[in-house]
Amino acid sequence: MNIHLSAIAGTAMASLAGLLRERGHQITGSDQDIYPPMSTQLEELGVPVRSPYAEGNVPADADLVVIGNALSRGNPEVEVVLDRKQRMSSMPALLAEEVIRGHTSLVVAGTHGKTTTTSMLAYLMEEGGLDPSFLIGGVPVDFARSYRQGKGRHFVVEGDEYDCAFFDKRPKFIHYLPDTAVIGNLEYDHADIYPDLAAVQTAFVRLLQVIPRRGLLVAGIESAPLVAILPRALCRVETFALGQDADWRGDEVGPHPDGGWRFRLRAGGRDLGEYRQQLAGEHNVRNAIAAIAVAREAGVDPEKSREILPRFRGVKRRLEVKGRARGVVVYDDFAHHPTAVKETLLALRTGAPAAGRLVAVFEPRSYTSRTRVFQDDFARAFQGADAVIVAAAHLPGKVPEKERLSERDLVSAIASHGQDARFIAGVDEIVAHLARELREGDRVVILSNGGFGGIHGKLLATLGASAPVSR
Repeated sequence: MNIHLSAIAGTAMASLAGLLRERGHQITGSDQDIYPPMSTQLEELGVPVRSPYAEGNVPADADLVVIGNALSRGNPEVEVVLDRKQRMSSMPALLAEEVIRGHTSLVVAGTHGKTTTTSMLAYLMEEGGLDPSFLIGGVPVDFARSYRQGKGRHFVVEGDEYDCAFFDKRPKFIHYLPDTAVIGNLEYDHADIYPDLAAVQTAFVRLLQVIPRRGLLVAGIESAPLVAILPRALCRVETFALGQDADWRGDEVGPHPDGGWRFRLRAGGRDLGEYRQQLAGEHNVRNAIAAIAVAREAGVDPEKSREILPRFRGVKRRLEVKGRARGVVVYDDFAHHPTAVKETLLALRTGAPAAGRLVAVFEPRSYTSRTRVFQDDFARAFQGADAVIVAAAHLPGKVPEKERLSERDLVSAIASHGQDARFIAGVDEIVAHLARELREGDRVVILSNGGFGGIHGKLLATLGASAPVSR
């Protein structure tokens, strides 16, 4: 078929484009904002992408148009598809029918950690000889692409609770035909589509309801809102946690003297020994335990996983080192929820000792992070940093004024905890400030779920061109 993907530059959509091409379909696409790593992936695939959105982007002879969930009524591509009565679908629905059906489906869900856990699981299964297919909401370093069409019987997919399309408001993971599912944790998020925590819980109950009785749910029981809905599961349930009773329990968690992190794993009351991984932070230990549990269900023995796990190198944009210049390390991280920010900063704090300061640069970009709902939580989340810069929110006008985050109020709240906090609106001004202030040994973590104006490259280039600054 000739298939056009509107909003193709989203991670899942770009991955679907790759899978469809491998299945012999002709693919075109369009989007408004295109940036790495998905722009690079689409270019490598040879998929033609038009920008910005326009009626003329959608081929009149397309057999199917996939409408991304970022698009709504009023978008010119949505309107022309409706006017023509062209066949249309959502990304999750097409993925399920065209790719997942016929596979054993392993769905990784939860408010945090989905991308890393999905990547770990796919890697454990690949190195364990199962040759899985997968679609991940990020780019694993070890695979270099966010998707793969393997020859094995398993399909590993990141299960997002966000809605599917303007015409299908169900959570994406409802479509994914789960045989085994992970729910790592559950918190309030996505304030644009869920009014409260109870609504988020209802979405995850719907996931529980589509797991067959013979299936398996692996659940993180350190999350009280998740524990509250577990009685609704009709399948087997295995639990995991750090330092408390669970089917899969992690103990003695912390940095390893030789680098990376370690933990002792117990399963079913048996001590499975010490495990090591390159990824820092307790949150990544939880991710690893969930991946090991599901890999065991798929056929990879935990002892084999212990051998494989230290080789896993992580995911781009998850505490990814973008470069070093003038003795300063610059990290990129996707964190856009207070819990994710807190865990990211904690991982950097409790890892290898650093001589300098930890500086956090935050762009409120997701809908939820641009609202007031988490303003106080963000102020507390940034306590792990020595200095914080808050940038101007991305497209703040999309949030009603009464509900909108105040960047200056957030900075004041952070400063009230005794930290160096300031509001600097633009990327160029932030880079200029950092170039003056940073010293050898400092670490900068850029926190945004978007391109953030190419700030990482600009900062590294400016630092590299700057004269050394003495302490």
